[in-house]
Amino acid sequence: MKARLNLRADCRLLGSLPLFNPRPLLFGDSRTLATANPPSLELDGVRRRRRHSAPVGRSRTETVAGTFHAAAIKNGSVQNASVGNYVLALYAKARKLGDARKLFGVLPVQDVRGWTILLSSFARDGSCGMVLDLFRAMVIEGVRPNHFTFSSVLKCCSGLNELKLGKGVHGWIIRNQIHVDAVLANSILDVYAKCGDVVVAERLFDLMRDKNTISWNVMIGAYLRDGDTEKSFDLFQRMPSKDVASWNTIIDGLMQNGLERSALELLYEMKEKGPVFNEVTFSIALGLASILSLLDVGRQVHGIVIRLGINSNEFIRTSLIDMYCKGGETEKASIVFNCWPLMFMSTENSEIAYKDAYACSSLVSGYVKNGNYENAFEVFNTMVQKCMKVDKFTITSIISASANVGILELGRKIHAYILKVGYYLDVHLSSSLIDMYSKCGSLDDALSVFKQSQDSNVVLWTSMIFSFALHGRGKEAVRLVECLINKGIIPNEITFVGILTACSHAGLLEEGREYFRLMKDVYGIKPGIEHYACMVDLYGRSGLLNEAKEFIYSNGISDQIAIWKSFLSSCQLHKRGDMGKWVSEKLIQLNSLDQEPYVLLSNMYATDQKWEQAALVRNQMQKGGLKKHPGQSWIQVNGQVHAFMMGDYSHPQAAEVHSYLGKLIG
Repeated sequence: MKARLNLRADCRLLGSLPLFNPRPLLFGDSRTLATANPPSLELDGVRRRRRHSAPVGRSRTETVAGTFHAAAIKNGSVQNASVGNYVLALYAKARKLGDARKLFGVLPVQDVRGWTILLSSFARDGSCGMVLDLFRAMVIEGVRPNHFTFSSVLKCCSGLNELKLGKGVHGWIIRNQIHVDAVLANSILDVYAKCGDVVVAERLFDLMRDKNTISWNVMIGAYLRDGDTEKSFDLFQRMPSKDVASWNTIIDGLMQNGLERSALELLYEMKEKGPVFNEVTFSIALGLASILSLLDVGRQVHGIVIRLGINSNEFIRTSLIDMYCKGGETEKASIVFNCWPLMFMSTENSEIAYKDAYACSSLVSGYVKNGNYENAFEVFNTMVQKCMKVDKFTITSIISASANVGILELGRKIHAYILKVGYYLDVHLSSSLIDMYSKCGSLDDALSVFKQSQDSNVVLWTSMIFSFALHGRGKEAVRLVECLINKGIIPNEITFVGILTACSHAGLLEEGREYFRLMKDVYGIKPGIEHYACMVDLYGRSGLLNEAKEFIYSNGISDQIAIWKSFLSSCQLHKRGDMGKWVSEKLIQLNSLDQEPYVLLSNMYATDQKWEQAALVRNQMQKGGLKKHPGQSWIQVNGQVHAFMMGDYSHPQAAEVHSYLGKLIG
């Protein structure tokens, strides 16, 4: 009989909030997952652990390293090569890499063992650049590396995509007849596999006499990164022995190549036939639940990882945050984030409490996607203050948030931050900044970013065309399109949405008609709903409502809600209540649950002072259970962004915000 899981989070911050839906598990409760009284579980070497990790300060190993080092200095034994290397290994194990490097610098004998300990410790820490620098210094000092040294160096060549250096190291190994054991052979294979030279990797794999599971996994990963899912799956099927990493590699690779359904089927097969899930498997499962919008499955996985006591794993936490954000449940994402155990980042003078930068990035992105800009700025500010690494995806998300709140000063500060940390303004960042400045009302700043970029990418030009369109500068947009074409840059379908929007907003009827023709006849782009909506808006703004109506029916787009909404706006603009009523009825037929046509029709009646008709429309709306969603605004007070709605006094700083608004209004 299946055990019923207690799917409630075990964090005091959750209180009695029922986070999870206790339905029967889609995954079931086989040996792969938790049961009511699970045995001593081992997930790829990770034992069942306490549900919450206490904040970590100075570890016991670190204390032992310091104590042993002090004793060795006192009795003089630190001068002995073996003792010195032992202390070095203790510091490396405690992840005190700064102390390890200082000690190594004063050791009287810097032999291959000491160099290898130091290189390996930095490699485990992910400091690949440092490893390669140390390796160069080691070679200059005339110390002959061994196969353990080369394994660490090759690992970092893979991590930094340094194929040229990796080939050089491989050549040195061959010339100097270094013994190549299974570990070193896999490290060499990994360099070619991860750096994209699949042909050489394939040749090496075929020549390997003693292939182990790692060798097969590396080659499967190489095919997947190359987009060859058929070869990777065929190799996976032919594997003599599959471990949990094999299953994780193929499932994650299929997901990354857009074959999410196939990945999900393989995940179920792994549950039935494969090894016990480990933390990486659960993270992949949450990723699949997120991409495929299977929130119920994601909740079940969340409950399982709590039962197994692995919910504090950073990859699982980040995947949970991402899944809940993409599912629109940012409150639950926040709870997962707030339950994150504090970690400590050591600096020269202090230890700073922080939460994983990847989790923060996921939360910022999720808040922005769900329109919760106030919280997005709060998390981003924390990342900056704690000196966390902010990646370009987070920067792009926060620029988007700045654009949506429309606070120019805030946008300029973020731009300054980008320049301060030294991010290269590539096409995506430059386009985001152009969009942000134009939406914040500063076309000059947008134009400045555009002119500073030397890139001829169509995305960048399209962003600037949209900026001109937003500000009603249709003629400048037309000139920019002509310049784009003269430079040999081919406009895409989004570029034409921008230019048609610009023509519409500026009333350039003939130019708009001509660009619509060019798009179809010259560039072979099939019009989409956005293009048709722009043309309807173009006719409508020009007062040609009958032509707009004829355009809709002649192009077979009368069943599209977006088209009629565009037409309805034109009816309101030209105070054509008769036609507006007819269009509203069409919209209500297409979607009776949309409140927008009711609101627009009511506003048209009110503008014409037809109060009874306006009231009738409002009553009809209320009877249908529809409500007008209140608008939301943002304001920056003392460097902090606050969100508020009409008549909203629930904000903890409502008095201060409204006082500031009063000053603005005068």
